[in-house]
Parts: sequence; structure tokens; C-alpha cells
Amino acid sequence: MKKNRPLSPHLSIYKAQISSVLSITHRVSGIILLLGSILMSWLIAASVFYPEIWECSCINSCVIKFMIFGWTIMLFFHLLNGIRHLFWDAGYGFDIKTMNKTGMLVVILTAILTCLFYFY
Repeated sequence: MKKNRPLSPHLSIYKAQISSVLSITHRVSGIILLLGSILMSWLIAASVFYPEIWECSCINSCVIKFMIFGWTIMLFFHLLNGIRHLFWDAGYGFDIKTMNKTGMLVVILTAILTCLFYFY
């Protein structure tokens, strides 16, 4: 006998919320920060033994500069969203209105801090 149960929402009908998007992005940014830190550590260690590496055209390329810019964005995002998670761990900001406001605040402050970091 088949029971008439509702289907759980799947990805084709699920509307993404800012808290779920930021949660996934927080995890992805942690992985990007790890890989970027390994790459930067390797570049710094290589420059100790081979100082001419900074004159190499591959290091000064737009691709590397874009990767470092993206790494910086992820750094500020991960920092700010981590602070948001610390407030959640303390039991603050769980209502939907506050979650949406702090989520947008994290995104806006990430953009502002990244711009200040590069243009100041």
C-alpha cells in the first residue's frame, strides 16, 4: 500500500536563500584560501632561493594578479562570515530578518574592505 507523502523540494524548484548561499560560499572560500595559501607559500619560499622569480613574466601576469585579487576577496569574506558564525554560536541573530540583514552586510563589507585594501 503506497502512502501519499509530499515530495521534498529538489534543486529545480528550490529557491536559494542568502543564508544557504553564504553557507556554501563560506565552505568554498575556506578551500580557496587553503589552496591560495599553499601557492603563495610556495612562491615566497621559491623567492628566497631564487630572487629573480619576481622578475619572471609568469609571476607578473594578469592571471596571477587576478588570482591574488580573488584570494583577497575570499579572505575578507571568510573573515566576516566567520564573525557572523561566531555570533550564531553565541546564540544571536537566528531570526530570519537578522540573518538576511547580516548576510547582506557580510557581502557589502567584503566589497568595501577589498576596495579599501587595494585602493588605499
